[in-house]
Amino acid sequence: MKTSLRTSTMVKSLAAAATLAMLATGCSPSSSGDSGGNVTVRFTWWGNDLRNKETQQVIDAFQASHPNIKIQAEPGVWSSYWDKLATTTAANDSPDVIQMDQAYIAEYGGRGALLDLSKQSNIDTSKIDQDALNSGQVSGKQFGLSTGQNAKAVMINTKLFQDYGVPIPDDKTWTWDDYAKTAAQIAKAAAKAGQTNYGSSYSLTDSDLNTWAMQHGESLYSSDGGLGFKEGTATSFFQNLLDLRNAGAAPPANIATEDVSAPVEQTLFATGKTAMSWWWTNQVNALQSALKTDVKILRAPSSTGSAKDNGMSYKPSMFWSVSSRSKHPKEAAEVVNYMLNNLDSAKTILTERGFPTNSEVQTAIDPLLTPADKSAAAFLKDIKPDLQSGPPVPPTGSSGVQALIQRYCTDVLFDRKSPSDAAKGLMQEAKGMIDSARK
Repeated sequence: MKTSLRTSTMVKSLAAAATLAMLATGCSPSSSGDSGGNVTVRFTWWGNDLRNKETQQVIDAFQASHPNIKIQAEPGVWSSYWDKLATTTAANDSPDVIQMDQAYIAEYGGRGALLDLSKQSNIDTSKIDQDALNSGQVSGKQFGLSTGQNAKAVMINTKLFQDYGVPIPDDKTWTWDDYAKTAAQIAKAAAKAGQTNYGSSYSLTDSDLNTWAMQHGESLYSSDGGLGFKEGTATSFFQNLLDLRNAGAAPPANIATEDVSAPVEQTLFATGKTAMSWWWTNQVNALQSALKTDVKILRAPSSTGSAKDNGMSYKPSMFWSVSSRSKHPKEAAEVVNYMLNNLDSAKTILTERGFPTNSEVQTAIDPLLTPADKSAAAFLKDIKPDLQSGPPVPPTGSSGVQALIQRYCTDVLFDRKSPSDAAKGLMQEAKGMIDSARK
């Protein structure tokens, strides 16, 4: 997945994750009444050029209205963000305000690294949808507040489909076979024209495996904190990747591995080298800005050809969290409240961090949405009748599973492992990570 939620290499994170356990002891936050003078709040997030620009505009506006709070901006990219956060957290040097992902919220919150935001009286959650609030809770504590909701979907470059004379599939009825045939058709037409287009990028992340699992009546994790999918389901997921490669419908392994760690603007899809790719709905603006052409959003294909079987669900796009070691929890919470509820902030960010779950914010930004945003909003509304309920929150110990999935996907694409061996190895390692965290 070439998105802000893409799989990290996480070698350093895995080494540092165990150190996070130390934070569970002696980790109580400073008093929420901390300080009254000038303070500096460190604020970290991952993103792309558009998100960075918009976030800085909000930071400037916040500082103008809160002259006693200076924000030290620390933007990053997904491929290195979690390595750095794990290292700084283990070193007791975590930023105060943290853009958090659902895959890590139990990992950090469960190990005592995040503040329970329900205890911060200067954060107003009265207009936030209850389901959105629940998505950031672990063991009854509010470790994150959702910035908005998304759905993982297929983005297509409409111009390339038109240029190569390939019809856009009916996403209410298409199957994985249809997906592969369409991508291969694009690649063949491009080659005939003397151009390079791989047809489709791969889907190599935990969210992609979860969609696949949900198509089979399973999920990535179970409600009791274990793995929620079967070995056979993982085998078929890996086999599907191999089938795409063998059909000439996706790039060779060496190109794919470079693509998965590239910034959004430099990915194969954003540079016009694939006509289809997997993204989150809030990224359509960034993609269109990079491509300078229309991007259309399609439902995930299914094995049956029925939209009700495509395994899609709403997901909190990301969260605002606060470090439990923050020296300025009151001021950090004030930043979070501003990001969640300030209407001027919302009018700057719009849908870059997902479609807001704050009802007042939704109303405020609606007239300002770009055609791309409106198409994404319409898409999210259109798919709602067919969506499944959201999967369980990833359990403590599971943050490294993203890296495992990418590694085993790469092994399969390089023919280092068969799909069945990859499935077996993935499940063994993932279960070991989760089990170790419970000890």
